[in-house]
Amino acid sequence: MRQPLFAATAAIIAIAIAPAACAKPAPDSAALDAAIAASHRSEANKARDQYRHPKETLTFFGVKPNHKVVELWPGGGWYTEILAPYLSKKGKLTVAAPAGARGDGIKKVMAAKPDIYGKVAFANFPAGKDSIKVPDKSVDVVLTFRNVHNWRFGGVDAAQSGFNQIFAMLKPGGVLGIVDHRLPEEMDSAKEEKSGYMKRSSVIAFAEKAGFKLVGESDINANPKDTHDWPDGVWTLPPVYRLGDKDKATYAAIGESDRMTLKFVKPK
Repeated sequence: MRQPLFAATAAIIAIAIAPAACAKPAPDSAALDAAIAASHRSEANKARDQYRHPKETLTFFGVKPNHKVVELWPGGGWYTEILAPYLSKKGKLTVAAPAGARGDGIKKVMAAKPDIYGKVAFANFPAGKDSIKVPDKSVDVVLTFRNVHNWRFGGVDAAQSGFNQIFAMLKPGGVLGIVDHRLPEEMDSAKEEKSGYMKRSSVIAFAEKAGFKLVGESDINANPKDTHDWPDGVWTLPPVYRLGDKDKATYAAIGESDRMTLKFVKPK
């Protein structure tokens, strides 16, 4: 069953927006359109736009071309390939990934296209003693897409320490934008450790404990067809299809997961 807050439409639901946030200029729509339509994006990645709504999502988070932005755990760089050209002229993009093999993937993606990613910086998240750290109070926006659940897996909860580091790297008034697979509140919280889904209340609790204020949320990445109870968790659905060809047409018709889209601000 879907949460009542998200049962209406795919329109943006703004809640408790701070006056300062409302007064800020809107993102550059033409520049964002150009980045999303750019020829360096693969057709396979563009096919995901119908589920991930990059323009609506980045606009909701208020990402502007002159912002200093950190993208956490970019994976294969699906959002990176949009953010890099969008921020290349006036802003700055830093991708932050774990040290070791998990971070090496995005480094290879960037090295293969220096004309697109040559200005993108790299840092580690989480940052340890010998890591490349995002300096404290240095960035305008931190974004992470479908990653909070990764910090919650296996009974080792690294989510709170992660949110604390995010809070430190943002300037006062800076924005944290989160998209993640949504677990309905009435379902067993134990599923957060293995299904890939997270409860909205859990994400908000981590953020608020770190010092953030929830200032808005959106239904733009919701999917009412997702019943959140798949045999191999969220990875049963596209684009992973962990069950292979078994019932693939059914899962393709459902589409990608039901997702929450939450906007937080670091108080000034």
